[in-house]
This record gives sequence, C-alpha cells and structure tokens, in this order.
Amino acid sequence: MHLTIVLVAPARPENVGAAARAMKTMGFTELRIVDSDAHLQPAARWVAHGSADILDNISTYPTLEAALHDVDFTVATTARSRAKFHYYATPAELMPLLEEKAGWLTRAALVFGREDSGLSNEELALADILTGVPMVADYPSLNLGQAVMVFCYQLAPLIQQRAIQPAVSDENQLQALRVRVSALLQKLDVADDEKLADWLQQRIGLLQQRDTAMLHRLLHDIEKKLDK
Repeated sequence: MHLTIVLVAPARPENVGAAARAMKTMGFTELRIVDSDAHLQPAARWVAHGSADILDNISTYPTLEAALHDVDFTVATTARSRAKFHYYATPAELMPLLEEKAGWLTRAALVFGREDSGLSNEELALADILTGVPMVADYPSLNLGQAVMVFCYQLAPLIQQRAIQPAVSDENQLQALRVRVSALLQKLDVADDEKLADWLQQRIGLLQQRDTAMLHRLLHDIEKKLDK
C-alpha cells in the first residue's frame, strides 16, 4: 500500500520542513499540501535538512477533497473529543487495520490539520478513520512536525514490508458501499436520521475485504426486493 502524507493549510514553513524530515527519516516519500505555500519559503528548506527531494516533489491542492482524489482509504488526525460517532484508533491500532487494507486497496492517506485549529468537521467527514496521539497533559502541545514523526515512526513497518499487489477492481469497494448505503437510506426514507447515517458511513472504514463483499451482496438483494 502506498501511504501519502497530507498537510492541510500549514502556516509555518518550519513545520513543513520538520514534517518532510520526519518522513524522509522513516522512509515516506510523498507529501501533499492543501491551501498553503509555506513549503516554498526558505525556512522550510532549512529545517528539512537532507529531505529537499520531498519538498521539491510536493503536490498542492486547493481543498482536501481534491488532494484525496485518488486515495482509497483516508486516516485523519484529530482530538478524541471531536470524534463524534467516528471510529477512533490510536497510532498503534492503525497498523493492523492498514495491513489488512493493503491486501485490497492501493493508496491510503494520513491527513494532518492546521496548527491552530486542526481539521474542520467537513474535512473530518472525508475520512474513513480518525486517529490521534494519546497524551497525558491537559493541554496538548505536540506540534505538527512532532505529530508527523510519531505516525511515520509507528507506520514505517507498513511501507518497509515487501509490497503486496492488491486485488484491484474497477472501483473503490468502500466508496461504492458508502454510495449504496446512502441510496438505500434515501429509498427507505430514513436519510434524515443523522445519527444513523453517520454511524453507518463512519464505520464502513472498519470493514475488512470479506465484510465489504458480503455487505455488497446483501445490499444487492435488498435493492432487488425493493425494486419489485
């Protein structure tokens, strides 16, 4: 599985440089940036020290949605208190989850939010799984570069393993399942049940390949019955 790091609107070039350095140290190569040019400032390159190739190959996007255009599975970092109904995993818990996904999905993204305000609710809604770094302090002070290093260190074994060739299909089965679930809720006239819709959509990211295939079969049967 190819794992891309995405920084949303980073304000400080030093943080971008620190993130690039952390990535390089742990073997990550692809960095995408949303709504920021901080990486173009000299301070980013000073801090990056030895990882200029990552800065030179950064791809930029106007929105997070655009940055995730080719991503099959998205992990977004946030504070646990903002998780709402979303499944929340610690960095250690992400490893087995992503190892399973590597067998049938091609590209994942790990998204980090703004230094001062993190990710918006709309941006969090684009994620399959939420994660964060458990901290003892009442007021967390982990900066962006440190956070990137924590996750890159934790997930480095995933990209260092011998590459697994996923069984590629014509469409992202998780995304297709989301679409089918939304359509079914509309057909059943319960789409306005926000809690139910959120619970269903946000737990789809936990499904393994076999579970996803079985749910597609079940939804197919339900759709056939409803159409009669």
